[in-house]
Amino acid sequence: MPKRPGSELASRPLHFIWIADCSGSMSVDGKIQSLNTAIREALPHMRAVADENPNAEVLVRAVAFASSAHWHVSQPLRVADFQWTDLQTEGLTAMGEALNLVAQQLRMPPMTDRALPPVLVLISDGQPTDDFAAGLDALMREPWGKKAVRVAIAIGEDADHEPLQRFIGHPELQPLQANNPEALVRHIKWVSTAVLKSASSPASQAAGLPAGLNVPIPTPTAGPSSAADVW
Repeated sequence: MPKRPGSELASRPLHFIWIADCSGSMSVDGKIQSLNTAIREALPHMRAVADENPNAEVLVRAVAFASSAHWHVSQPLRVADFQWTDLQTEGLTAMGEALNLVAQQLRMPPMTDRALPPVLVLISDGQPTDDFAAGLDALMREPWGKKAVRVAIAIGEDADHEPLQRFIGHPELQPLQANNPEALVRHIKWVSTAVLKSASSPASQAAGLPAGLNVPIPTPTAGPSSAADVW
């Protein structure tokens, strides 16, 4: 399909970053396999959303954190070129270090003032074992960290919601609870499509939002809660 005239010049970068817990507890009950599957299955839907909006160039990468944090996908890749490599589990939960890594990449440069608000998706089944507050402070000191759309997914009933809520930083938004693979798939798809679509929408759609929100966040999709809850 031919590109819309001027679309290349008009497109603005939108950085979408997965921040994924790979601690040892994620190996229990197939959590990490479910997360890998959920993200992989969400990619075609992400590409479809990106294709619908020529005004945004969606760039995807990922941070993994266990006893330490590292870039699982270090270079921001166009969503059309992004492929998911399975995460592996080990160790503790260096969530603060993961936020520090993200903060470094949200500075200007490498970010530009033409960018759209980044989408940061923090996924964890436990609680931080390092200095989470320092990592969050580093993220929030960066203008693009403050402006980012920050979403959190809690995997299992043992997940600590308090740091996830602090990461979100807005009382009207709560961590998404995933107690089974089906719920995790649903939440991953929601952030990959509905949230991504809102973040890539024209700035005019952000008028009249509550204080602290830069883009309109849609209502998460509801799903059944039943005996299938296993985490």
